Amino acid sequence: MRKSYRVKKEAEFQEVFEARHSVANRQFVVYQLERQDQPHFRVGISVGKKIGNAVHRNWVKRRIRQSLTELKPNLKQDVDFLVIARPTTSEMPMPEIKKHLIHVLKLAKLLDNDYSEGD
Repeated sequence: MRKSYRVKKEAEFQEVFEARHSVANRQFVVYQLERQDQPHFRVGISVGKKIGNAVHRNWVKRRIRQSLTELKPNLKQDVDFLVIARPTTSEMPMPEIKKHLIHVLKLAKLLDNDYSEGD
């Protein structure tokens, strides 16, 4: 995923957190902030130290990023959102991560409701 699709700065993360629009399931928490002035969505990914060491945290982030890249055409475009991984994601294989990410994105209304795994 290109850098233009990422929320990178601490101030931008805080702005999305302070909007206080969040949805969660057992594996992920998603915070979102509507942005009418941007051409595409931006995402920030946070994986805490409870997940494991730096190598393992980066492994989880890569899988989340890959899942979002595959879902990109079906995601809402005028929004910044943060994906926070909970410790239960640390042992999940890629298909499980994607499945639970799809679930939480649908709850947050960031993914088309008619999206199915086969798309």
